[in-house]
Amino acid sequence: MRLDKQTTETLITCDAEILSGTPVFKNTRVPVKNLIDYLEGGETLDEFLNDFPSVHRDQAVKVLELAQIFD
Repeated sequence: MRLDKQTTETLITCDAEILSGTPVFKNTRVPVKNLIDYLEGGETLDEFLNDFPSVHRDQAVKVLELAQIFD
């Protein structure tokens, strides 16, 4: 995945009007941190997606790929 501003802006939104600027999946109110917390807690991606149906699988996968760049 190529990391650039357009890539991150299509996946993540930070807006003071949405959860006080917490990074969320674009077009949702679901914090990106929720995905990380789920996975660190032993939950699966499918469990996360079932609990947060407004997040699409491809969004979650791309955010995880983006996180690997910074790991």
